[in-house]
Amino acid sequence: MARLFNFSAGPAALPEAVLRQAAEEMLDWHGSGQSVMEMSHRGKEYMGIHAQAEADLRELLAIPANYKVLFLQGGATLQFEMIPINLLRGKASADYVNTGEWAKKAIKEAKRLGRVNVVASSEDANFSYAPALADWKLDPNAAYVHYTANETIGGVEFHWVPDLSGLPGNVPLVCDMSSNILSQPVDISKYGLIYAGAQKNIGPAGLTLVIVREDLIGQAVPQPQTMLDYKTHADNDSMYNTPPTYAIYIAGLVFQWLKRQGGLTAMQKINAEKAGILYDYLDRSSFYSNPVRIEDRSLMNVPFTLKDAALDDAFIKGAQAQGMVQLKGHRSVGGMRASIYNAMPIEGVKKLVAYMEEFAITHG
Repeated sequence: MARLFNFSAGPAALPEAVLRQAAEEMLDWHGSGQSVMEMSHRGKEYMGIHAQAEADLRELLAIPANYKVLFLQGGATLQFEMIPINLLRGKASADYVNTGEWAKKAIKEAKRLGRVNVVASSEDANFSYAPALADWKLDPNAAYVHYTANETIGGVEFHWVPDLSGLPGNVPLVCDMSSNILSQPVDISKYGLIYAGAQKNIGPAGLTLVIVREDLIGQAVPQPQTMLDYKTHADNDSMYNTPPTYAIYIAGLVFQWLKRQGGLTAMQKINAEKAGILYDYLDRSSFYSNPVRIEDRSLMNVPFTLKDAALDDAFIKGAQAQGMVQLKGHRSVGGMRASIYNAMPIEGVKKLVAYMEEFAITHG
């Protein structure tokens, strides 16, 4: 059967070439006589897969040598707790920027473990923009500064990196990149820690990526349980316990696929083109609208509403009939949302726009 165009925000579409390779290797990985899902995580076959995945990721993101790459579990949600446990380091508080649903969740969990200063917020405009750095009320004594690079639900993306160089004490910058990591090049050296759930732009659900500067590891206060300490995982190459082996394998295939596409600079151009096609149509249309300030629009998640919300169900059913799924917006905001991560081909975006034009003519 023909594959659908899957606009889900996560678990999201994976590159077809990756799925085909995984299917070919399902029963017998490289002559080993077993599936990756069956391999011991201590065996030489899996250890090679694991090491290659990390090496390819380091190459794609140009990760400096003084940063550890951790393949963890628990989703980005567990990182909402692990970050303050590991990075407060005895300091009184941390700074957080509130730009939507995921930032709010991070703030809520951090408040259980220490004092949180909300240094900027876009709640005054229903989270439709990224607050300018000049408006952030930063604390020079904060343990770290946390922001969400791309709000999956609201469709707001930071297209700039906050510059904390003016703060004394080398305050680390911490970023949730769950829904835009690997969509463009990143200067890792500007961050103390980056984290991302895999199920949007990396691989299948069950894997969480953490990239953390080495000097921030091993200072957890109070001393946490073993599994909540980054040092445990850093010291054991993410194998203190059984890692999500198959998810790491698939992520590794995605990293190799990205390299074949030309790396993250090439992906940035493709993603800008895809988003441009959809936003250009939305801006021309009087039938649909996007709530996000133009300069802060996400290249990964594009929310939009119809002129008449009573037509939402008809729009979704019509899209499904044409092979496009998961366009319904998040329950907290309603409307529609097209997630156009790396794996979404340009053809899928063009087909969506053609359908939107047809639907507007029919129902306008």
